[in-house]
Amino acid sequence: MAETINVVAIAGSLRKASINRGLVRAAAKADVPGIHVEPIDLIDVPLYNGDVEDVGDPPAVVELKTRIKEADGVLLATPEYNRGMPGVLKNALDWASRQPQQALRGKPFALMGATPGGFGTRASQFQVHQILGNPGSRVLPKPELWVSGASERFDEAGNLTDETTRTHIAELLAAFRDWIVATRSA
Repeated sequence: MAETINVVAIAGSLRKASINRGLVRAAAKADVPGIHVEPIDLIDVPLYNGDVEDVGDPPAVVELKTRIKEADGVLLATPEYNRGMPGVLKNALDWASRQPQQALRGKPFALMGATPGGFGTRASQFQVHQILGNPGSRVLPKPELWVSGASERFDEAGNLTDETTRTHIAELLAAFRDWIVATRSA
């Protein structure tokens, strides 16, 4: 493959030992030809506030928008809190969807998520799909990656230890790479 697809990866959790940050780290280390994954940290992104926006985007928001806009695609790892997406992820998507430099329009996204529960992160990923539809983002339809039973797949520091999940991440990244290339002119 001649071209490398550059993807930024965002975990919807701020915890250092977050299993979804662990998914992002595992994606960044995956050896999938033709795709490079670079994590983005949301720790400094403030709560969305129209008064702040009126004065100008804070530096962390400018960086978030710039990195999303410059990337070929975005990989999101969303936890599931109370059958929904976490506020930190919704907040980042709200900022990124705003003018100027609306970063989400037409941007390809792939979703994954991990949870200690038994149903993966289906409900939160459904909400992310809904949110991304409004600014016109494009979400990879398949494969979907819902990691359940996280206590058996991650260590206490939030690092992925399960080889099957690593394989699923690599499959997701390969499909995302191919989909980005195939849909560029669509």
